[in-house]
Amino acid sequence: MAHAENEITIDRSAAEVYAFLADGLNNTKWRPGVKDIALASGAAGAEGAVYSQTLTGPRGRPIQGDYRITTADPGKTLAFQVIAGPARPEGSYRLTEDNGRTTVHFTLDLKPAGLMKVLDGLITKTMQSEVAQLSSLKSAVEAG
Repeated sequence: MAHAENEITIDRSAAEVYAFLADGLNNTKWRPGVKDIALASGAAGAEGAVYSQTLTGPRGRPIQGDYRITTADPGKTLAFQVIAGPARPEGSYRLTEDNGRTTVHFTLDLKPAGLMKVLDGLITKTMQSEVAQLSSLKSAVEAG
């Protein structure tokens, strides 16, 4: 199984960090690989909401990376399942607030099947790169 995780502490309340993460339209503000994103269905940031996004793939080619929010527990947990694209990991953000500062723990998991098993190392490396972007999340949220 491919797995990646990272955490960072942001100088904002859990409610503020959660609101920023839950609004998928903010992805372009902190994830440079997201070229375009739109709310495809559901209520923004709510469980069941689907976001359609175009990502920069291998050799700069565009790929779909649409996802569905699977858990929306404001201020605490936001989880999603990628539903389009070559890799379809599950991810979650767990938030813990202490004295107005919020620690965000981001995990991604994928069980490669079939020929994808051969690419497990490459998939893990890509997922590690994705969770490493939490420093960009911190900058974007703290900039307000």
